Amino acid sequence: MSDAPTRAGFAALIGEPNAGKSTLLNRMVGAKVSIVTHKVQTTRARIRGIAMAGASQIVFVDTPGLFRPRRRLDRAMVAAAWGGAADADIVVLLVEAHRGLTPGVEAVIAALHERARPGQQVALAINKIDRVKAEALLALTEKLNAAYPFAATFMISAERGYGVEDLRDWLGAQLPEGPWLYPEDQIADAPMRHIAAEITREKLTLRLHEELPYQLTVETESWQDRKDGSTRIDQLIYVARDGHKGIVLGHRGETIKAINQAARAEIAEFLGRPVHLFLQVKVRPGWLEEAERYGEMGLDFGDGD
Repeated sequence: MSDAPTRAGFAALIGEPNAGKSTLLNRMVGAKVSIVTHKVQTTRARIRGIAMAGASQIVFVDTPGLFRPRRRLDRAMVAAAWGGAADADIVVLLVEAHRGLTPGVEAVIAALHERARPGQQVALAINKIDRVKAEALLALTEKLNAAYPFAATFMISAERGYGVEDLRDWLGAQLPEGPWLYPEDQIADAPMRHIAAEITREKLTLRLHEELPYQLTVETESWQDRKDGSTRIDQLIYVARDGHKGIVLGHRGETIKAINQAARAEIAEFLGRPVHLFLQVKVRPGWLEEAERYGEMGLDFGDGD
């Protein structure tokens, strides 16, 4: 162990939907703690993943993508994102290299000018750099740094890992001196019940099409660690309409069976033990307006007002 002082603090990842925040978080932590899909607005709550950089402990906050909200759930998600940024020691704005300075990114930068605390460092991470040429990257970097006084700029590929270590080391060096906030081997601060529910929701999102993933939520109803070393998990999938239940179940229950198998395998791998997963689909027409459902998702119901 070096004589370097221990440091600890929070780094919030913000950006448009699908900018690669969850992929970057998982890469930093070295394990999957935030679900990743090709669909936008997959992340709903603030997910905290914990990474070590030498003597520094970085608590990453993966926030929902910033977008123009339409529904209560959207508004609560955007409020959670800005809440995560406000509470953080450092903010990292992720921008997709191939999309560049979009109207959405411009809106986020405008909000940063208003919302960033005095002295709060904001770093820029241009992600998916393997999709564009060097000249375009340079031009985008200049344009973005002209729009906001970023403390540092990083070129990364969260998916491939390029540049991620440099970003992690820089973040570790910027954090305030102090004792670590979590045990050294802990990688997330979300309860396992929540992570298990999110894994199942990821499988549903990947399997189902169009708007349906945004109309459902998953909750872990019961969790039982058995004497034989296995775990029984019962989960409820809430959908808004009768028709949605049929889609989730699929012909002769084939869809829900495939989702169960995929989720069970990943939860078992995460826990390092056999898992018995039982899924039940319930129609609850008003779940999108129920405070209890938002609490289970880790969102503030009042932020949707």
